Amino acid sequence: MTRVKICGLSRIEHARIATKAGADFIGLVFATSHRRVSPESALTLVKAIRQMEPHPAAVGVFVDLPVTEVNRIAEYCRLDWVQLNGDETWEYCQQIERPIIKAIRISNDKTADEIRAEMETGYRLFPKERFVFLLDSPVGDAYGGTGQVFDWRLARDAAMKFPVIIAGGLTVENVGALVREVQPWGVDVSSSVETNKQKDVAKIKAFLKTVRTDEWDALGSDK
Repeated sequence: MTRVKICGLSRIEHARIATKAGADFIGLVFATSHRRVSPESALTLVKAIRQMEPHPAAVGVFVDLPVTEVNRIAEYCRLDWVQLNGDETWEYCQQIERPIIKAIRISNDKTADEIRAEMETGYRLFPKERFVFLLDSPVGDAYGGTGQVFDWRLARDAAMKFPVIIAGGLTVENVGALVREVQPWGVDVSSSVETNKQKDVAKIKAFLKTVRTDEWDALGSDK
């Protein structure tokens, strides 16, 4: 099954809709962004979805924050996962007390071999049930959430060998093709399920419905 992460949530009603629609992860951004939430708001949101069954895992998104601060926020907000979108080192990652989603920014000058080597290092250092890579596309100095698609051929090679989450420019129009062609461990969406920089309930539902429909098509094509 393709896991779905709805990222950049800040309102309880949107988190509940994502939960009811079948999201596997909800992303709470603690880095500089118009989607940024305070630890207090994040805790309130996490408590709300934990009252629902089943409920998605709560992921906190951080960029180059001191490791002690990341662990403090993760504990306070009762996060299930910590997502690292910056330039955090492997030594830094080993100090994180929660399971980790580690972002790799895919650029045109990064080869499949280089991506594979980085991933092999990560999965050698951490157990797979506590670690997964997220592949995203950089734009300028942005650390994710750019809404730009990268070359999925690089993702296909990685997804054949490792559990990976694909982000970057996914929409209800193209995520079905990604699921069928790449069959990733998970997908991550934020900007395309927004209207005027606010989460859109109809778009969240449509995105999740498309993923679930096309993953069954992908499974059927393998028979």
